[in-house]
Amino acid sequence: MVAHVRPRKGSRGRCGRCGRRCAGYDRGEGRRRWRGLDLGTIKVFLEADAPRVACPEHGPTVVQVPWARHAARQTRAFEDTAAWLVTHTSKTAVGELLRVTWRTVGSIVTRVVGEARALRDPFDGLRRIGIDEISYKKGHRYLMVVVDHDTGRLVWAAPGHDKPTLAKFFDALGEDRCAQVRLVSADAAEWIGEMVRERCENATVCLDPFHIVSWATDALDVVRREVWNTARRAGVTGHAKDLKGARYALWKNPENLTARQRAKLAWVATLNGPLYRAYLLKEQLREVFSLRGAAGIALLDRWLAWASRCRIPAFVELARRIRKNRAGIDATLTHELSNALVESTNTKLRVLTRMAFGFADPEALIALALLDRGGYCPPLPGRAA
Repeated sequence: MVAHVRPRKGSRGRCGRCGRRCAGYDRGEGRRRWRGLDLGTIKVFLEADAPRVACPEHGPTVVQVPWARHAARQTRAFEDTAAWLVTHTSKTAVGELLRVTWRTVGSIVTRVVGEARALRDPFDGLRRIGIDEISYKKGHRYLMVVVDHDTGRLVWAAPGHDKPTLAKFFDALGEDRCAQVRLVSADAAEWIGEMVRERCENATVCLDPFHIVSWATDALDVVRREVWNTARRAGVTGHAKDLKGARYALWKNPENLTARQRAKLAWVATLNGPLYRAYLLKEQLREVFSLRGAAGIALLDRWLAWASRCRIPAFVELARRIRKNRAGIDATLTHELSNALVESTNTKLRVLTRMAFGFADPEALIALALLDRGGYCPPLPGRAA
């Protein structure tokens, strides 16, 4: 079904990019068709003239039409439907349902997100942000993501995970808005802290508690392996086997232990003092971040004193590492800011990646991520926003 349409008089002769009324240039390529939503099983098209206007800013440009976005071959209602569907199901299913190709779905998502970001400044009002990276493809392919802690929105993403990539975000943010950022949550990567201190002079870096506690878990595992190797070399194979089986009892939080794991932990406490001390050090560091505030800082002071004199090399080294990052850890305890929201966003991005069955380029994934997690997903046509 083909419907012949034309814009209302007040909408004619406007630049397709900026909407400014302009003088005519030529007839363009003549009449053009836009794919609309199907009428049952029948394909629907809108057909209209598509002349060009002479825009002072953009030069010769196809005129703006009210039923479609600039450079689109589908109507606005069609694109909004595709954009809504792609956040709820796979791109393959969307393409099958709407009878379009995979590449067309990706182009629609990019166009919808681009229009929404042009209408609203995504960096306006940023005060507390979280920075992290996520692996999206084999071969060490990463995306750097930035999340607004106050709104929960994904505000920026780009391929890469290094200082030049992060510099692109601060370049887009601009000096004035960089000066307005007050808190930045991140893992303990030194290059992130260096970039934040260099570009956001008024910002304080808060180190993510999960990563700090994971250092203690790694140190505990070093101690467990050392004890296991000592027992194995001494020929105490039964003891070594039991130590190897104690890994999960030592790793898990006490409240999540099964009855068998609690018994295993009690066995460790009875027969191996150094390993049990290492476990208690890990648990007390976790308690630091449970208390938070002034109480957490005071407990961290006591933990550092204990770890420094515990005579367990892995935890003595961990105490040095924590002292080196003490400013960021104290900021986390004071402001109670972590990277949990960013990690949650990363988890949802992994789900989106699986739903879409892979991407030929990262820009398509970024557009889909911004559509779903950036607050740009349009409502279905005919529904309230």
